[in-house]
Amino acid sequence: MEDFLIGLFLATLITALFTTRLYRLISWYALNSLTLALLALLIGYRLNDNAMLISGVITLILKAVAIPLILKKLSIRFNLSRESKPNIEPYYAIILIPAILVFTFYLSEPIVNMVEHNANYVAVSISSLFLSLLLMMEHKNIAPKIIGFLTLENALFLLGTTATDGMPMLIELGIFFDLLMAIVIINLLFKNEEARL
Repeated sequence: MEDFLIGLFLATLITALFTTRLYRLISWYALNSLTLALLALLIGYRLNDNAMLISGVITLILKAVAIPLILKKLSIRFNLSRESKPNIEPYYAIILIPAILVFTFYLSEPIVNMVEHNANYVAVSISSLFLSLLLMMEHKNIAPKIIGFLTLENALFLLGTTATDGMPMLIELGIFFDLLMAIVIINLLFKNEEARL
């Protein structure tokens, strides 16, 4: 089941890279966060780790439900363009994405050798970091850049979860605090985008 969720996490991120509609991009982010939450709950249940279960529930509520709803409301409120065409042409992305995957699997080989469990998960997490950066870079509009930043945070959470079989609760709370600060910044960026339009 964990293999399926890791694969789905990566698939949602790759699909988001080819999405040109803002609401679909938000939906792919929500599905990406949902797979992350289910993975955290599954690992927490397997390890009998209450902190991991709590962070899975918080991820489910905050990232899979609350943040996508906030992003949709803000995009309606500030009347942002629903069409969000990437700067990178699809045929270049088709070449670039597998190249990133191969490169990151090669790059993470020394790290994978140090990790006893979930070695492939670490490689997928690192490739998700690079794909999230690509999502941030390939769009001009502010909303896809914000979604790219949020998926980058998801990839970091996945890396911490899979590399260590659960992170200390203090680190998870720090990540969630950073995410809450990001929501404040997102609101300011949306206002600046509206002022420019």
